Amino acid sequence: MPDRAPQPVDRQLPTDEARDLISLVRDIAQREIAPKAAEEEDAGHFPREVFSLLSESGLLGLPYDSEYGGGDQPYEVYLQALEELAVARLTVGLGVSVHSLACHALANYGTKEQQVEHLPAMLGGGLLGAYCLSEPSSGSDAASLRTKAVRDGDDWVITGTKAWITHGGIADFYTVLARSGGDGPRGITAFLVPGDAEGLSAAPPEKKMGMKGSPTAQVHFDGVRVCDDRRIGDEGQGFAVALSALDSGRLGIAACAIGVAQAALDEAVSYATGRQQFGRPISDFQGLRFMLADMATQIEAGRALYLAAARLRDASRPFSKEAAMAKLLCTDTAMKVTTDAVQVLGGYGYTADFPVERYMREAKVLQIVEGTNQIQRMVIARHLAGPDSR
Repeated sequence: MPDRAPQPVDRQLPTDEARDLISLVRDIAQREIAPKAAEEEDAGHFPREVFSLLSESGLLGLPYDSEYGGGDQPYEVYLQALEELAVARLTVGLGVSVHSLACHALANYGTKEQQVEHLPAMLGGGLLGAYCLSEPSSGSDAASLRTKAVRDGDDWVITGTKAWITHGGIADFYTVLARSGGDGPRGITAFLVPGDAEGLSAAPPEKKMGMKGSPTAQVHFDGVRVCDDRRIGDEGQGFAVALSALDSGRLGIAACAIGVAQAALDEAVSYATGRQQFGRPISDFQGLRFMLADMATQIEAGRALYLAAARLRDASRPFSKEAAMAKLLCTDTAMKVTTDAVQVLGGYGYTADFPVERYMREAKVLQIVEGTNQIQRMVIARHLAGPDSR
């Protein structure tokens, strides 16, 4: 039995335009991203040139309004584009998701004047964004953040440190959540901060287990001054802005997780159908065939769940619970499938000569970012049983 080349995912897409779009994304991913992924990840190289190409191709603002340079695409299409990018390289898929997250506040809570001034460059002008919520002492408990924003005439002065910031130090703009009032969620306000603002700096990138090509760094705000016209939404509305963005961002992580899992399954199938032991392909052995079947089933279940949540969002229906479910299931699936892919390849799976060990290392972070999977379970349980009574 010959080895089998990976087959493109058979996607259910709403329009011919969407099908053409996914074909374009797949072509860019396989031609421009995948061939360099292993080498560049090993070297810790961030592919800024790829993001420039995606911007030029109209792929950095897919879920946003075309009036401002977006793609006018529903989330169910945007997420499948993210998945295709993550199949080729998670650094790119996750990077596009984070950029979209960074645009969310202005696109949904900004004034018309702010949107006209800033969104075209953010969505299609080659800029790259970052999202600044977490801090060294406030991760899951985001409402306890300490970065301060103090009013000074027509300006705000921002002081503090943000942590675990994807694109920290290389972003052209930062969506920043800072405390402008008292303790708790009602004292937080959102701001759009230029990447070259005086007083803004980044620490050296974190040394991570995976996604070495994607810089993750602390970002320091040392008296960064921004005009009030860069405040997004009302004073004290920032936490609601952040939570709204995170619901959508969790779907982005879910789609990226399925992309990584799909890449691992493709590699496992290709290897298993080509590897000969005892005179026949190892894919002939029932134990391994069942592993592949389980991997494929888990991926399809995850994909169906994130798309169901996306369709709720596209219909303007509540989707917070479903987004948490999708993030939970899809990232756990990615961890399980990539681990099983290493097992299918045996000793070769544990070497850097094959990509499955990289997929396994990358999958782990997806269970942590955009709210750990323990937090997702809390969100889901709150929808089912109400707030914790303690």
